[in-house]
Amino acid sequence: MSQQGLLPLLDVTISTYGQLMDVIITVTLFAALFLLIGISEPLAGRFRIPYSVMLAAVGIVIAVGATYFVQTDLTDALNPVAQVIVNLPITSQVFLYVFLPTLLFQVSLGLNLRRMMDDWVPILTMAVVAVVVATLAVGYALAPIAGLPLTACLLIGAIVSTTDPSAVVGIFRNIAAPQRLTRIVEGESLLNDAAAIALFGLFITFVMRGVPDPEIGAALLQFPWLVVGGLATGWVTGRIAVGVMSLVGRYLLAQVSISVALPYLTYVLGERLLGVSGVIAVVAAGMTLNLVGPARLQPAAWNYLREVWDLLAHWAGALIFVLAALLIPRLMGDVQLADLGLLLVVIGAALGARIFMLFLVLPMLSGMRLSPRVQRPYRLAILWGGLRGAVTLALALAVTENVRVAPEVQRLVGILATGLTLFTLIAQGTTLRWIIARLGLDRLSPIDAALSHQVIAVALQNVREDVADTARHNAFARETVRAEAKRFGERLDEAVRRAEAGTEIQDRDRITLGLIALAGRERDLVLEHFLQQLVSQRLVERMLSDVDRLIEATRLEGRGGYRNAGRRALGYGLGYRWAVALNNRLRISGPLARLTAERFEILLNQRMILQDLHGYIDTKIRRIHGRRVADLLHELLARREEAAESALEGLRLQYPGYAEELERQYLRRTALRLEEREYDILFADGLIGPELHTKLRQQIQRARAEVEPRPKLDLAVRKTELVGQFPLFADLDERVRKRLVRALNTIYAEPGDILIRRGEAPRSVYFIATGAVEVDTAGNKIRLGRGEMFGQLTILARQRRRGQVTAISHSTLLALDETRFRRLLERQPSLRQAVRDSAARRGVKLAEGSLPDDEALPPTTAQVAEPVAAEELAAVAAEEAPEEAKTSAA
Repeated sequence: MSQQGLLPLLDVTISTYGQLMDVIITVTLFAALFLLIGISEPLAGRFRIPYSVMLAAVGIVIAVGATYFVQTDLTDALNPVAQVIVNLPITSQVFLYVFLPTLLFQVSLGLNLRRMMDDWVPILTMAVVAVVVATLAVGYALAPIAGLPLTACLLIGAIVSTTDPSAVVGIFRNIAAPQRLTRIVEGESLLNDAAAIALFGLFITFVMRGVPDPEIGAALLQFPWLVVGGLATGWVTGRIAVGVMSLVGRYLLAQVSISVALPYLTYVLGERLLGVSGVIAVVAAGMTLNLVGPARLQPAAWNYLREVWDLLAHWAGALIFVLAALLIPRLMGDVQLADLGLLLVVIGAALGARIFMLFLVLPMLSGMRLSPRVQRPYRLAILWGGLRGAVTLALALAVTENVRVAPEVQRLVGILATGLTLFTLIAQGTTLRWIIARLGLDRLSPIDAALSHQVIAVALQNVREDVADTARHNAFARETVRAEAKRFGERLDEAVRRAEAGTEIQDRDRITLGLIALAGRERDLVLEHFLQQLVSQRLVERMLSDVDRLIEATRLEGRGGYRNAGRRALGYGLGYRWAVALNNRLRISGPLARLTAERFEILLNQRMILQDLHGYIDTKIRRIHGRRVADLLHELLARREEAAESALEGLRLQYPGYAEELERQYLRRTALRLEEREYDILFADGLIGPELHTKLRQQIQRARAEVEPRPKLDLAVRKTELVGQFPLFADLDERVRKRLVRALNTIYAEPGDILIRRGEAPRSVYFIATGAVEVDTAGNKIRLGRGEMFGQLTILARQRRRGQVTAISHSTLLALDETRFRRLLERQPSLRQAVRDSAARRGVKLAEGSLPDDEALPPTTAQVAEPVAAEELAAVAAEEAPEEAKTSAA
């Protein structure tokens, strides 16, 4: 082959080899990045600085080193690696389309949304209002001195307004800060990115050359569409994803793969096709999966999915900080001395806006009871922990890449945004733990410190007994045992001395500490029920939310807060009331049936958990806080048990047989769990092989899939069928029954509604179709359920009501006015007998002559009573009976 023919082949070979080397270097570089991510977390813990600060420091060192090796003449050995680092295709689109959806989706997937709804006012205020205030503060502070248009200054304000409070959240968790405060900070971090990106999209159009400036009015009108459209897009895509994941329920990896595709498809769909906020759409999709997923997916699948997303978010968060730090030398390349003055202005304005929100707006919300009271040290920690991070650098990079933006605007945006980020990471991030220590947030309160001494003393006493038993059981040498006992005794004596010399703990504080420990144990038992697959993930999250409220209320208000939170947990929420309204007005019974069945299941599990807590008081709390406190905790717990049993009994009366179905399901689940445990023990002991063990577990899974669905609760209320269920009306023919139905009024009552008040004149008799009521007569309380009646005795006595009747569950009543009731009573012997029976059960003696005498009727009455009554009922119903009046008993 000629030399001319070899040259093209040689060029291709060299080009291919060069591309291969670039791929190898790039892969090696990313492997090294993951290695650095792995060692950065322990290094951050070693130097006691936030993890994000350590990652940023690693990225800056890598970027500065690569730039130096490219420009230096000392050596060329590292030039290929340095060139790859310097020329990495890091653009704003990489951050916004690759990393941001992952981070937003994981945070929204892990939030306790039910608890966030309790604090939606401070979360929205700190997220949205704080971003707007910071944007305006920075923009108007820069405008007079920066030499840029106001819109460009506001653009800079929008870029630097978003915060990354991950550092302060991590520290709050380590120092056991109030959960509610941590939740507010997490909610702020989720939503302020969306608000800042929306404002960035608004102001960037004003500074782009060759693009007509949008009208402010039109832009403001477009903002609701961005938000509402993003929410709708995320909800739809989330529901579709959950539906597809439920169809492939047997394939765990397929479900995880679908969840990984969800945030990216949602973001692209929202940003590129629908013109809505992709950030809000991703957040809405994550929240939808968070709410709906636990009820549609198996518990094991849901836990695995959450674990995968935690790992993905960890990698994405680390990479976004390292890669963003690589941009810092590029963005700060043209810094001038005059720019430092502008940077100080930006820092001052950003801190001033943060101070305004934390020390003026937040206390105002607390004063209006819209937000929890945040102590001053915690507000100072949140102020100093408002670091800027990757989102700020990504938005600044988007401006510097935009050729339609003026060069001076590009330069100042890059310098000021990067400078503020460096200041927060270096000045604030490295001193955050020191600030928290100076504020005293990492120290135990005097009560906790005194309690710790007592806990140590009690624990060491128990340990001494166990060690002595171990020594006797193993027959250790007497000299060794004596020496160790002496050493341990000195330690025990010192612990007892500290406990006796410590601060005296008042009984009130001991009760509060005991209740907090009791609620913590209740939380553990709820999780145990879930791990044993005795309750679904959806209900577990709701029960855990109730326990978290119990703990927070006890911390704030002590014993009173514990009682109030326990009562609220048994109450009916707004969603339940909406479901009742849908069932009553529109005959849509699905939501009410689902919520009622969930209430059944929660009450059953709560009753069992409360019963188990008495043993915890006797074995654990009594040793620490004494007998007096333990007895009081028993009393408070017994009251909660009584309230839960009362609510459950009301549902039993309203829906007889359904509680038994749930108990039967609970027993079957327990049997399957115990059977599975036995198989696992046999496999661990080597008595059965892996093939047989796998086969047996598959059988258990199939049996569990059959037991898992909750029994169906039918709430459909049809008055004609209800009338037919009463023994008094069972023998009526269809024609007469329909006419009687028109004469009966339907009344729907909610728990707590007073149906009959003391002193009222009698007007009607009530037949209980569904539900239960409580009759209180002079302190004597009687509960009546489905198929029973009340109000008839007062009508027969012609007296005012001496008792009060209250609904104890959602009830459906059929009311018959006094005139029709008396006529029916004259012709219906079975009704008269029912009245006599009810009077006997309640210990009421009917006055003579109040009921028609059966003996006064002709001898054949017993044979023809029913047909005569039927004809009379037809006559009664024919008397211009009003149409069905569906009114609330309230």
